[in-house]
Amino acid sequence: MNTTGAATGDPRHARAPTTGQCRRLALRSVRGAVAKGRDFTRQTLRDWGWDRPESTEDALLVVSELVTNAAVHASGCHELVLTAGEVLRIDVLDGARTLPRSRAVPRPGVPGGRGLHIVQRLSDRWGSYALATGKVVWAEIEASRLATGRPGPKPRPPVR
Repeated sequence: MNTTGAATGDPRHARAPTTGQCRRLALRSVRGAVAKGRDFTRQTLRDWGWDRPESTEDALLVVSELVTNAAVHASGCHELVLTAGEVLRIDVLDGARTLPRSRAVPRPGVPGGRGLHIVQRLSDRWGSYALATGKVVWAEIEASRLATGRPGPKPRPPVR
């Protein structure tokens, strides 16, 4: 490990952060929410020692897609929450109670409709649930994947 606590390129030195560690980023009415969410996630993964390029890019793309979906379909993202444990849990809270539905097949040549397919492919699990004031759309990436950079298992269908 280097002096910052981040893992070096040697997977034997990879470590998971303290289980249950959580970081929150308020994004309600924030301009550039997607970029801010990506920067926040990149720094958090680095702080937690999960900064292997192969898996970090997957996590950053999942965050981008979830925050973008909240902006486009739910009048904006209210908060991004990252929680560490056996998995990296990514929660995006918004103000709409309508749960997301993945299109059966994105239409070729038509923009949009691919975000949840990307989330499903890059995360190990994802789903959503309603709150009194909106909803949470979440995704999980196995900690072992983040620590080693190795690809994860084939994605499973969403849990609702």
